[in-house]
Amino acid sequence: MSKADLVFQSYGRCCNRDEFFIDFYDHFMSSSEAIKNRFLTTDMSAQRHLLRHGIMQLILTARGMSDRKLKSLGESHNRNNFDIKPEWYTLWLDSLMKTVRVHDPEYTNQLGDAWREVLTPGIDVIRGAY
Repeated sequence: MSKADLVFQSYGRCCNRDEFFIDFYDHFMSSSEAIKNRFLTTDMSAQRHLLRHGIMQLILTARGMSDRKLKSLGESHNRNNFDIKPEWYTLWLDSLMKTVRVHDPEYTNQLGDAWREVLTPGIDVIRGAY
């Protein structure tokens, strides 16, 4: 089984509980005051829905689907739109990994490494649009 398939299965286990997405944003917002401030007026229910689909797009791209949606996400997050700083993606991925570690009952360090390896190229596509 490929690393992308292992991550896909892990993500499925994480998605079984909505707390996964709530906990992610708790971790992410506590990683930086600037990031926390970005979400002060955000509809977090809608934001969690967007996150659910964004992570899936990263995984699907790693499994061979087009990166067109990631390029579009990069455009919406670039300096001319949401102005998501390139360095924040490291905090995003670290926060995601903290959350996966807690929510996937089958988590191992090797699986965590696979998550990072599988998502990083897609994150780089988004970050590169800045």
